[in-house]
Amino acid sequence: MPVAPQIPNLDQRGIPTTILGDGRFLIILTGLGLAFAGGFALFQSATGHFLPHDVEFLGMTASELCGINECRIVHFMFHDRVSFGGVLITIGSLYMWLAEFPLRQGLAWAWWTLALSGSVGFASFLAYLGYGYLDSWHGAATLVLLPCYLVGLLRAWPALHSPRGITSLRAPGARCDLATSFGWGRLTLLLTTLGISGAGLTITAIGMTTVFVPQDLRFMGLTADDLRAISPRLVPLIAHDRAGFGGGLCSGGIALFLSVWCAAPSRNLWQILALAGGVGFTAAIAVHFLIGYDDVVHVAPACVGVVAYAVGLGLCFETMLRRSR
Repeated sequence: MPVAPQIPNLDQRGIPTTILGDGRFLIILTGLGLAFAGGFALFQSATGHFLPHDVEFLGMTASELCGINECRIVHFMFHDRVSFGGVLITIGSLYMWLAEFPLRQGLAWAWWTLALSGSVGFASFLAYLGYGYLDSWHGAATLVLLPCYLVGLLRAWPALHSPRGITSLRAPGARCDLATSFGWGRLTLLLTTLGISGAGLTITAIGMTTVFVPQDLRFMGLTADDLRAISPRLVPLIAHDRAGFGGGLCSGGIALFLSVWCAAPSRNLWQILALAGGVGFTAAIAVHFLIGYDDVVHVAPACVGVVAYAVGLGLCFETMLRRSR
């Protein structure tokens, strides 16, 4: 007897209930991968070691470099890497939330948020063209996560509710009524996350060009020429860390801004904003004081940002909690 063709099970939206499904699993997997990479960057920095390909490229270990100028060069490099690790955890957490909540509901703005944020984040890998260091581990991670991310977006597209165009980003998730504390809180969060994106672009540009700001060189007690004299590959390696951190910061800022702008107030929105922002700001600020890089001009923007972010969350808390109830 002929065997009847197997018809895949469909959910209520007509999407096959396979492991790929509507793509959310792959996007969550991408978020987990980013969060794991961020955690590994924090762990690696805490142990005081460079990655093997960094040692091969530089021609010296972290311990050897630490013997120069009271280890300030290594501490400076680790401060960029710790900040980058915090940003990766932030982005990964946001991607998992976007997939599990708004994208599950078929909201097109969540798809476009993932598309825009991810495009900036993955494209920042190409910043190596500006500083000349091709990070093989970074490249391998990109090759693994990028297909997962792209296929996830492609699978998610048919499940979106209409209209599915990028204009879905124009519709705010709540009215910004400045007569209420929630309205002021939401505005504060929008301005803060916009500032995060701008800071990311600035740091990426610095990493691809001058690499250092005056406060960086003052902390290390060396000039850029001094660093090149130690190793002609040292500045390109530092530039790689800076540009990568800047690209991640811009990507995370975009995801935060669009989530605040487009998402309806809810308990889970407040929770993910608190988690993502808390991890990112804590990593970026705490490492400066741990290594003694406490220049007021350098640290002030991040400190102002975390205060504004916390105030925005506090002003939004009651409304988001009430909406969930």
